[in-house]
Amino acid sequence: MKFPLFVIIFLCLISCKSEAEDSQNSNETNDSISYDKKIDIDTRGFDLEPEAKKYASNWLEFITAQNEVKKLENTTTRKVMNNAIAISQIMNSLSISLPDSLRAVPVEARLNVLKTKAHLLEQYSKKQQPDVKDIDRTAKEIYLEFNNLKLQMNELFLKTLEDFEKELDEFERMEREMDSTATEDTVENIVS
Repeated sequence: MKFPLFVIIFLCLISCKSEAEDSQNSNETNDSISYDKKIDIDTRGFDLEPEAKKYASNWLEFITAQNEVKKLENTTTRKVMNNAIAISQIMNSLSISLPDSLRAVPVEARLNVLKTKAHLLEQYSKKQQPDVKDIDRTAKEIYLEFNNLKLQMNELFLKTLEDFEKELDEFERMEREMDSTATEDTVENIVS
């Protein structure tokens, strides 16, 4: 009687262990699939205006960061996790190397936000069990914040209201000169 009872208990323990292993393997498969899933990033962004582009084209760190952010458009969570340290270092060097011609509070604020998001991405990626949602969300935020940086750079070179008024005054002055010249020519033609 002891022997069959012992065999039944042994078989139950083995089957429970097998179910636990199957459950763990299933979770690992799901995690692997979610890490290899492409991150859905809204790729609508801003292009730099010619004036801002002139300064940005000489800023090596900006070009490097732009290339890295561009890669986020077509990447997976696993690739972002593998590049998180590099992204963090690039955003840090971008912040440090800001040229004087672009030094303004809004631009510096955008750079600080980018640097912070990149550090968060690095921290999320280094976790023992990284959360896919945190990594994906932060990658999307980095993409968005980089576009906000470009927007702020464009705004540095927008004309002010005074500039528009000066251009309008100059245009009106030239128009009056042209009208007076045309009127003089018409009067000369009538007199002749």
